[in-house]
Amino acid sequence: MGRRRSSQCQLILFVVLALFSIGGFSAADYTNLVFKGCADQNFHDFNGLYKQTLKTLFDDLTSKSSAVKFYKTTSGDGAAINGLFQCRGDLSNEDCYRCMKRAPEMASKLCGEALAARVQLTGCYLRYEISGFRQVSGTELLYKVCGSTRASGDGFGDKLDTALAEIAKGVAASGNGSGFYAGEFQSVYVLGQCEGDLGGGDCVNCVKRAADTAKSECGGGGGAVSAQMYFQRCYISYTYYPGGGVPGNDQKSLSSSSVNLKLNKLQGTGKNSTEKTVAIAMGGLVSVGLVMACLLFTKSAFKKRTPSYKYGG
Repeated sequence: MGRRRSSQCQLILFVVLALFSIGGFSAADYTNLVFKGCADQNFHDFNGLYKQTLKTLFDDLTSKSSAVKFYKTTSGDGAAINGLFQCRGDLSNEDCYRCMKRAPEMASKLCGEALAARVQLTGCYLRYEISGFRQVSGTELLYKVCGSTRASGDGFGDKLDTALAEIAKGVAASGNGSGFYAGEFQSVYVLGQCEGDLGGGDCVNCVKRAADTAKSECGGGGGAVSAQMYFQRCYISYTYYPGGGVPGNDQKSLSSSSVNLKLNKLQGTGKNSTEKTVAIAMGGLVSVGLVMACLLFTKSAFKKRTPSYKYGG
């Protein structure tokens, strides 16, 4: 009897794992780290006023994420720190809040006492800098992801061009100020978003630049079947499914497959990009689902110089 129960439990675990594998987007996906950017200068008295000010900022941003998907504010007086967050336009308020609870933890862990930082997760990003910290251009390329699979056959380049052009049209027509667009053209699925306070014309120019960069950096026609381009104030992504049969919520799983990450540093260091291949894991939700299935069955102040960031996955 015990051996039979063990075998049945193993079967249930296998089925649950299979369901999660084909389900595409899970709670773990939108809190996966895409990249981080940490200033190479630190707070001088981080254990004092700055530490408390940064905590206040994080608490404020996180609390607002349960109601809005973009928020920008400043915390502190003499030790003022500017900060903002943005969630993807297709996330619910609940998912946005969950993502933003994760972002400050990642920023503290990965960037420590840095004067400025950006943490980009799949579903949201957090950015902060000490007041007066010099920022890069809004159309500066921060990070790029080029899929390792290459397109085959004729016509991909034309399909990609048309699909990417739809991003600029979509963000321009968003109407509600969200600067978000997701859609598809002949099995090329695209997504784009601008920072919440970026004007319409600037938003269009930013995503156009990102689209051009995607084609030039990831190969365009005959190139990578997927790509993501992260700029300072906008980002775009595309995924091509030549055989059709796209998962219904594929727009939320653009980062869930194995991809080539090509690392770019800000401020033109002149160094070659560092390339690495990563497989993004299913995350804690799968583990919880597996355990629950089995349990149910068995019934149980900085220097004034030009700053730079260090970016990485």
